[in-house]
Amino acid sequence: MSVKKIQPEFLKPGDEVAIISPSFSIDEEKVIDAVAFLGKWDLKVRMGKNVLRRDGPFAGNDDERLYDLQEMTNDPGIKAVFCSRGGYGVSKIISKVDFKPLKKTPKWYVGFSDITVLQMWLNELCRLISVHGEMPLNFGNPDKSKETFVSLHQALFGNIQPYEWQGTSFRAGNAAGEMTGGNLSLIYSLTGTPAEPSTKGKILFIEDVGEHYYHIDRMLTSLKLAGKLEGLSALIVGGMDKIEDGKIPWGKSVEDTLIDIVSEYTYPVFFNFPAGHIADNRAFYVGKEARIEVSGNKATLTFI
Repeated sequence: MSVKKIQPEFLKPGDEVAIISPSFSIDEEKVIDAVAFLGKWDLKVRMGKNVLRRDGPFAGNDDERLYDLQEMTNDPGIKAVFCSRGGYGVSKIISKVDFKPLKKTPKWYVGFSDITVLQMWLNELCRLISVHGEMPLNFGNPDKSKETFVSLHQALFGNIQPYEWQGTSFRAGNAAGEMTGGNLSLIYSLTGTPAEPSTKGKILFIEDVGEHYYHIDRMLTSLKLAGKLEGLSALIVGGMDKIEDGKIPWGKSVEDTLIDIVSEYTYPVFFNFPAGHIADNRAFYVGKEARIEVSGNKATLTFI
C-alpha cells in the first residue's frame, strides 16, 4: 500500500521559480529563451549561479551543480525548480542534497530523462509529488507539440486535464494507482539505492532514447529479477525513440520485447503514451494517484 504523497501548492501568477542545471551543460541562448517563455506565464525567474557553467559535458563540477540545487531547495520563496536539461549528472550529487527544508515548504521540481533520479529520490525518500515534463532546453523548440507546453502549464497551475491517447495495448483494461517511473535507464540504475522505486500496486511509466534493443531487454529483465515488474496496477510505455540494433539484429520490436518479459503477469500494458524524448511530451505527476479507463483502442489517464 502506497503512502500518500505531499503535493506542493500550485503556481500562481507572480510566483518566483528557478532554473538550475544539475546534469549536462546548456547554451546561454536556450536559458534566455526559457526565461522569456516562463515570463509569459507571469512567473519571475531566478537562474542558479552555476546554471551556465561547463566542466566537460557537465554544467559545472559536482560542487557547483549541488550548490544550485541546494540553494533553490532551501529558499522558501522559490515555488518551482526547473531543471534545464538532462544528460547525466544528478546521480553524482543526489545523496549530498539536504531535502529537509521541503518538509516546511514543499515545491515543484520539473524535468525528465536524467532528472528521473531526482524525481525518484523525492518520491521515495521525501514523499513529494513532482512533474515529469519538458525542460528549458526545449522551451523554444518549434518541433515540440503545443500540448507539451499546455500540459506543463496545466500541471503546475492546477488544472491538468485527462489525457486520451490511441495506441496498442496488451491485456487492455481499466486500472488505478499511484504514478511512478520515468526514464528506463535511470530507473534501472537506481536498483539497490535508497531511491529504488517501489512499484507494487502502482502505474509504472517508462520511456527511453538512443538505446540498443538488447539494452532495453537487459534493463527490463533486471527489473523483473528485482521484482519491480511484478504486481503493478498497469504499465505505461511512452516514447521509445532511436532504439537501434547492435551488430547482430535483435529481430523484435520494443513492444514484442516487453510483452515477452511481462507476459506471465495479469496487469494491462499500454503503449504509445505521449511522453518522453518525443515531440509530444505531455506533463504528468510522479507520485500522484491516477486512473486509466479504456474504450475500444483509446485509453484515458485521469489524475485523482
